[in-house]
Amino acid sequence: MRFSSWFIGRPIATSLLMVSMLGTGLAVYPLLPVAPLPEADLPTIQVTTQLPEASPETIASSVTQPLERQFGEIPGITQMTSVSTLG
Repeated sequence: MRFSSWFIGRPIATSLLMVSMLGTGLAVYPLLPVAPLPEADLPTIQVTTQLPEASPETIASSVTQPLERQFGEIPGITQMTSVSTLG
């Protein structure tokens, strides 16, 4: 109670203290070393294809291989995986 009573008894000093803290915060904010929007490089492509009643070999030859060839031309791709299943 003693700590808060000083601020309650001196409202003008409390207001000036708060204004000075706000001014200091606004003045120092541009100097913070944190980027407002950090760069995020997410090199992930996920594609799902379906060919009803097709065998894994058919899907791999008629769907997966053409897609892998096209995606392989995109610069910056370092790894590519694919899974072909029944249906």
